[in-house]
Amino acid sequence: MKNIDIQQLVTQFPLVQRLIDLEPVTWFNPNATSLAVGLPYVGLDQHDVTDASARLARFAPYLCEAFPETRAMQGILESEIAAIPAMQATLNERYGVEVTGRLLLKKDSHLPISGSIKARGGIYEVLTHAEQLAIKAGLLREEDDYSKLFTDEFRQFFGQYSIAVGSTGNLGMSIGIMSAKLGFTVTVHMSADAREWKKRKLREHGVIVVEYAEDYGVAVEQGRKEAERDPNCFFIDDENSRTLFLGYSVAGERVKKQFDEMGIKVDAEHPLFVYLPCGVGGGPGGVAFGLKLAFGDNVHCFFAEPTHSPCMLLGVHTGLHDEIAVQDLGIDNLTAADGLAVGRASGFVGRAMERLLDGFFTLSDQEMYDLLGLLAREEQIRLEPSALAGMPGPWRVTADRAWQAAQGLDETAMARATHLVWATGGGMVPAAEMEKYLATANI
Repeated sequence: MKNIDIQQLVTQFPLVQRLIDLEPVTWFNPNATSLAVGLPYVGLDQHDVTDASARLARFAPYLCEAFPETRAMQGILESEIAAIPAMQATLNERYGVEVTGRLLLKKDSHLPISGSIKARGGIYEVLTHAEQLAIKAGLLREEDDYSKLFTDEFRQFFGQYSIAVGSTGNLGMSIGIMSAKLGFTVTVHMSADAREWKKRKLREHGVIVVEYAEDYGVAVEQGRKEAERDPNCFFIDDENSRTLFLGYSVAGERVKKQFDEMGIKVDAEHPLFVYLPCGVGGGPGGVAFGLKLAFGDNVHCFFAEPTHSPCMLLGVHTGLHDEIAVQDLGIDNLTAADGLAVGRASGFVGRAMERLLDGFFTLSDQEMYDLLGLLAREEQIRLEPSALAGMPGPWRVTADRAWQAAQGLDETAMARATHLVWATGGGMVPAAEMEKYLATANI
């Protein structure tokens, strides 16, 4: 890692001082470019996403057997898109800015199995690993009915292998539950930010949970070290995994299909804005990549981070990516948004996606709690704090006429726009925990 002169950095990038001061900021990315120009930097393409989609389809019969709650969707893990007009009216008033387009919520908070966006990437990477092991052992062919994996024979086979991951909570939940169900021995290295109920739920599923007093980076490092000691242990690397990234990316084509079914048009006259909470970056990066493939230059993607953990904004804005951490600036990386409590961004995602992201913004913990309370009151939808990070996005974008003008977006286009806020988690929060969240909201 570079030896960073903070004063010099602040002189070169004045926005960094505002990050140090924990001020909520909005930054529109001047290096954002077209899909045609930006795509080669990702190192993945539509073929890779199609391959991921086909793999998930192969596993659908298994998921129907292993998790009966997935049968209604024929074993495909997907979430609904809900209109939230009462929330829109309330926030128009709260922020003093009128968002004239349509406001929608993508409820990854209520995905089956693990109740968060991590049910996409985490579960996909475990399934990919399981498939590779079984095919290599001659126990499985791609043309088989994968429901055969839900047998004692396969559980014993996978029982010879182990999986490890470092997590702030939700990724560990998806990987832990899925791995244990298949029969793997799975260890989740949980950072200090992880919620107690998430650790408890994992242990109930037979997952080994190792707790740390330090943050996400330490948990990941320890998970990596454990895996290196055991040749039969597979480490899922949230910071650099292209497999995780591809699991998330399938969301793009699925949103397109949902929009087609809802009669929602996306083109130059009907732009789409998507607001994604960001921790280390794999989830939002993969989803944004899939959305760009599905909608091209007509979708504008924004990452949202807590003021105490603005790692991706810091990395992309300065061009230092994973060579700088928020702690280098004296920012504590302590936030109620446990899934976003990451001090150092993924270097892979930052470098791959920096030309395809329109902007970044930060918000305070209290703002997340207040938005959580307002959404519960106005729409009877209950999320965890981190899942509200994207909610101010439509108002941040609408307030900046200069950026809209630079994009060729006039008032008519903005009135026809669709704003999709990605709700990343909260569907499995215990009632007592949710009451504590709601009590923290000042509304």
